[in-house]
Amino acid sequence: MSDILNIVLAVVWFLVIGGALGVALSFAAKFLKVKEDPRIEEITENLPSANCGGCGYAGCAAMAEAIAKGEAKPSKCAVASPDAIKKISEIMGIEAEQAVRMRAQVMCSGTSDRAKLKYEYEGVNDCIAATKLAGGHKLCPNGCMGYGTCVEACKFDAIKIINGTAAVDYHKCQACGACVNACPKGLIQLVPFDAEYWVGCKCTEKGANTKKWCEVGCIGCKMCEKACPSGAITVVDNLARIDYSACTNCGKCAEICPRHIIWSSNLHLASKADEKAEDVTTEEN
Repeated sequence: MSDILNIVLAVVWFLVIGGALGVALSFAAKFLKVKEDPRIEEITENLPSANCGGCGYAGCAAMAEAIAKGEAKPSKCAVASPDAIKKISEIMGIEAEQAVRMRAQVMCSGTSDRAKLKYEYEGVNDCIAATKLAGGHKLCPNGCMGYGTCVEACKFDAIKIINGTAAVDYHKCQACGACVNACPKGLIQLVPFDAEYWVGCKCTEKGANTKKWCEVGCIGCKMCEKACPSGAITVVDNLARIDYSACTNCGKCAEICPRHIIWSSNLHLASKADEKAEDVTTEEN
């Protein structure tokens, strides 16, 4: 009989202790609860929910929290539409910034028929992995690897590998910057969407070496620099660079370039489309 009584008492004590702990936890949850800024939910609703990571945050929810805390500007999200940025700015009680539409641009023209190779690579189809082997299979140390790490990073299907180099579909690109962060060679940068011309090279080696490695690489001759009427293009470290805030899209630099490495965006898109069509035809045959 005493054993049964001990068991009953033990159960009663467990119930009493459990109840006391439950009450204590409910009070703690009520009085120690951290109040969430109600703006976070509103901001999140106006973000694109792409969770692309291009803003540098883990996702749109983290981005919304950063905006609410004043740690990030509404325009930090490159994927958000102008209307969304305006709404988020209104939620924050600040004036909306006029965001300039951007696009990603791969600054390399070293396609399979133009760039020379050190060796034939047969490893994992990943640019980061490929660079571990003597810096990659291309002689140019700044050449596009062409194994699609940027393609995997893009959440908008805006990048393809065509003829051994990455190419951006400008109209699909949301300028999130994920591909910029993914490229181990640092070949992708964001430029204004309406920029007509761009230098398709990132090689900073001397011109003599660039000529040996690639048929079209920039040799730093400065002819484009001298031809530009607005001073928008300069040669630094053997590489021509365009200041898009000064560029008037006159095309003088592209006309005079002896290496034909300064591209017109429209012509580049057309040539890439032709190459893609040829690739598809070859596969079908």
